[in-house]
Amino acid sequence: MMIRVAQIVACTEAEGPGKRFALWFQGCPLRCAGCCNPEMLPFTGGEMMTVSAVAESMRQARDEHDIEGISLLGGEPFAHAGGAGGVARAARDIGLSVMIYSGYTLEELHGMSDVAVHALLSLTDVLVDGPYDQSRPETWRRWVGSSNQHVHFLTNRYSPDDACWSRSNTLEIRLRGGEVSVNGFPSRTAVGLWRRPKLIEAS
Repeated sequence: MMIRVAQIVACTEAEGPGKRFALWFQGCPLRCAGCCNPEMLPFTGGEMMTVSAVAESMRQARDEHDIEGISLLGGEPFAHAGGAGGVARAARDIGLSVMIYSGYTLEELHGMSDVAVHALLSLTDVLVDGPYDQSRPETWRRWVGSSNQHVHFLTNRYSPDDACWSRSNTLEIRLRGGEVSVNGFPSRTAVGLWRRPKLIEAS
């Protein structure tokens, strides 16, 4: 099975609890004003990868970085539900948790007829749902963009009482090969994840 991937960060602490393997899908049918990843909206671009290749990358990340889970973002993961389900299943098979960020509400996802959507939900431990509303920026909850969005604990893997959910958001910046990449939730006006080739010349 092939999936269209916009970005992978093998180990991050800015996209969910603990150390996580984060994968951004390329392509989203929603058009939330102020989207932090507008370059990931088209269903063209990105890189085509097999689910098995992503699974192998997850295994390496688990073994090398002691990650505890994966986070699926986008783009819109549920617009790629078949492939995302394969990735989530592979993660679960090696003991990793699954967190998903979706512009759809949980109620909308339950109402969809696509069996792949329901299969992906059944593999999800934590869901952050709802469209981003730039007029309602979130000011205190971690890993949530706007106040209309909700965090759903779909299994008992994580607890809403855990202190990690009330800590400040974090930003990660990486410089590799003359390219700067940023991911996380730094502020209401900052870009969530972007890439600028040769923004800083490598020394």
